[in-house]
Amino acid sequence: MRLSAKGRYAVMALVDLANHNRGAPVALADIAERQDISLSYLEQLFAKLRRANLVKSVRGPGGGYLLADTPERTLIADIVLAVDEPIPATRCTPAAPEGCSGSPERCPTHDLWEALGNQIFHYLRSVSVADVCLRRVPLGQLGPGGSPPPHTAMAQ
Repeated sequence: MRLSAKGRYAVMALVDLANHNRGAPVALADIAERQDISLSYLEQLFAKLRRANLVKSVRGPGGGYLLADTPERTLIADIVLAVDEPIPATRCTPAAPEGCSGSPERCPTHDLWEALGNQIFHYLRSVSVADVCLRRVPLGQLGPGGSPPPHTAMAQ
């Protein structure tokens, strides 16, 4: 899974959309102003979000955008996947008999990057727009006080 400015901005925009939806469409210009994102950039993102059936557009006076589903059922991973071209975290071609860069073996870090990409995807699949709006985002494997778990030294 790829995380980029596109993905971050799309998530920000849909959280804004959910927070400011009062049963009526929300104008992109309003989202752009509140989130300090270029209107033309938002238009490009919302075209992708609409194609992915995450938002619905309403034309005419008072038009704008609505979430296609409830905030509880709109997952952050789906938003990111809709606007970002998924790229593998490794250089290996999926299902290829050879490893990275055409060598017969996988590179030593292959499993690390593949596992990290999977963890990011699974975490973002566990968080909805509603979770972000209500500030109930799971913190994952953090230690007390929000710090990362202590480093475990490998045996020498």
